Amino acid sequence: MFYTIEKSVSAELIEKKSKFIADLFYIQNQEEAENKIKEIKKKYHDAKHHCFAYITFDEEKKKIERCSDDGEPSGTAGAPMLELLRGKQLCNVLIVVTRYFGGILLGTGGLVRAYAGATKLALEEANFVQKQDGKELEIVLEYSEIENFKYYCRKNTINIVKEEYSDNVIFLVELTNEKFEKIKNEIESFNLKVIKIDKIKEKYI
Repeated sequence: MFYTIEKSVSAELIEKKSKFIADLFYIQNQEEAENKIKEIKKKYHDAKHHCFAYITFDEEKKKIERCSDDGEPSGTAGAPMLELLRGKQLCNVLIVVTRYFGGILLGTGGLVRAYAGATKLALEEANFVQKQDGKELEIVLEYSEIENFKYYCRKNTINIVKEEYSDNVIFLVELTNEKFEKIKNEIESFNLKVIKIDKIKEKYI
């Protein structure tokens, strides 16, 4: 179980004429984080510094943490930004703070305060949500069971990711491990005519 953000947010901080633009993203993996960083560098191509920090997981659910000062003095940007993410117990998040230099040197202490301050502003704008261990399932049903199954999902807060229609109906759903055990026990009592249930992958819900 961990916390992440509901959706991406941004904030701005002005410090001695330098502008710090903080973009806070929800990400699902390291590849997505690196792509977002590239997007920000392209969006603010005329800025000199794009400092970042992110925390996510690899395919084996091992935590990955990365940060960068992107040309600022060592330890003045990425590290304090990463520490703020840790302090909120956040995962699957990326913070990028872009700096437009205002002509006045801030010194190492001033830079730490500015990058941390911009990150704090973005975190204040964010809504935090809790994630739990879960699974993605493929459930195959007869056509006659569509409405019953959708009702069951609504009742038990099971998210239907995708629906496919062929000889039978194929639902791709995601649910917590706790609900996975429950659905296995309740399928028969709920009188759902399930043809097949396949576990696709483990994921955080």
